[in-house]
Amino acid sequence: MDLREKISIIQNLIATNKFSQAISNCKKILKKNPHNSFVHNLCGLAYQGNKEILKSVESFNKALLYEPDNLAALNNIANSYKYLMEFDKSEEIYKTIIKKDPKNIKALNNYANLKLYFNDYESAKTLLEKALKVDDKEINILFSLASSFISTGDFDDAKRYIYKILSILPHHIPSHKLLSTILNYKNDFSHLKDMEKILSHKDFEKVPPENKVNLYFALGKAYEDLKEYDKSFDFLEKANSIFKNLIKYNFNEDEKIFNNIIKAFNEINFNKFKKKIPNKQIIFICGMPRSGTTLLEQIISAHKKVTGAGELPYIQSIIKDNFINNLIINKQKIIDESINEENFVAEKYLSYLEFYNYETNIIIDKAPQNFMWIGFVKIFFPNCKIIHCTRNAKDVCLSIYKNQFLSDEMRWSYSDLDIAKYYKLYFKIMKFWKLKLDEFIYDVNYEKIVENPEEEAKKVIKFCGLEWDPNCIDFNKNKKTPIKTVSATQARKSIYRSSINSNESYNKYLKEMFNFLDT
Repeated sequence: MDLREKISIIQNLIATNKFSQAISNCKKILKKNPHNSFVHNLCGLAYQGNKEILKSVESFNKALLYEPDNLAALNNIANSYKYLMEFDKSEEIYKTIIKKDPKNIKALNNYANLKLYFNDYESAKTLLEKALKVDDKEINILFSLASSFISTGDFDDAKRYIYKILSILPHHIPSHKLLSTILNYKNDFSHLKDMEKILSHKDFEKVPPENKVNLYFALGKAYEDLKEYDKSFDFLEKANSIFKNLIKYNFNEDEKIFNNIIKAFNEINFNKFKKKIPNKQIIFICGMPRSGTTLLEQIISAHKKVTGAGELPYIQSIIKDNFINNLIINKQKIIDESINEENFVAEKYLSYLEFYNYETNIIIDKAPQNFMWIGFVKIFFPNCKIIHCTRNAKDVCLSIYKNQFLSDEMRWSYSDLDIAKYYKLYFKIMKFWKLKLDEFIYDVNYEKIVENPEEEAKKVIKFCGLEWDPNCIDFNKNKKTPIKTVSATQARKSIYRSSINSNESYNKYLKEMFNFLDT
């Protein structure tokens, strides 16, 4: 077998997510050909896929050592730096590639995605439109544009790009899934028929499992719109089952870290900590995913003095890097840092916010699972506000089951029983935080917002220390805050009641989950 054939095998392994095998094959080649830049780059891609990001950087650097103008390796190492949150390095490399090759579509797309990450939609769209001038049929560019328009609530523009993709590739399942999020199938039967054609195609069995998951979630949503709950649940069950088999999840690890957080903070006296106050005020909106966090962010961020930043990963990242090792919380380090005059947690967090260029002094971070880190937030962000969203447990867990979340922190969300067990962990830790820090946490109930939106909005704005702004009740008319979550469509609507007690339509299918929640 010659080198070309061996490289082809590695490329196929990477394409089919067999990253460990690809790495092993790369090492065999590099043992005999240590200066092969192309193979070092492939090895870096395989490490990226395996989420061994530091090793990927090492491989890409070797590729660049032997071929400094290897633009593919440059592009890939920029992606790794983005993953490591070394955003300045990432941006500088994208700029370098585009300067050397203004028509480099991959670099334009990746740089645009970095801009989207920082909610700079105008710059992102400019970069994507440049890429379209190079190739107006490039699927990845069209898809990025469609996704960005959904985030900003420009659904007609999003449809235009999705339909263009489907005119080029009628069976492009990610685009069908994206389209399903913005259609109401009571009014659009044609797209449902298009998806059913894909499902009945003779080659559907050959479709990669990730794409089957996309199609099944889309069909589940479509049939729910039509109130055909038997069909809806059948597709949702298939989607969740397949995806659960694709990922690794160990409930015991989540249970251990939740219990260790409670153990570490149980005897901590929060009243004695006087940390340096950050120069920006952060409003942390937390709670279970699908509990109304996006709706609440839209209400508050409509205020002229507030900017919504979306779901930021920084609190969790800083805490895991500095206070947690093998699921054990370093209690002594928490105490040591809490009495230190400097406030490295807040400083690091705010250094990330500088990339966003926010003008207001009040920022919303609505990463729902920050409920885990409330004790840290209380110590290191003494001037912040924490708002905890609550919602009917069965409605929350059903909504999670109906949606696909690609975050590693949501690996528990593809099994009805895992979802219910995770909910119990959430409930347990929130009960603990409320005992320790009741005055620090403001509870907002989703059902109350739906019943009395203006009254509840005024209460929460008052808690935030702000004067009332009428824009807060007309939040759905305001596109100031992009929405990157699965709530992108719902949170652009006026407040509606149909999501209350939505679990009743699925009672007979999810008895185990609902019964577990009742215990």
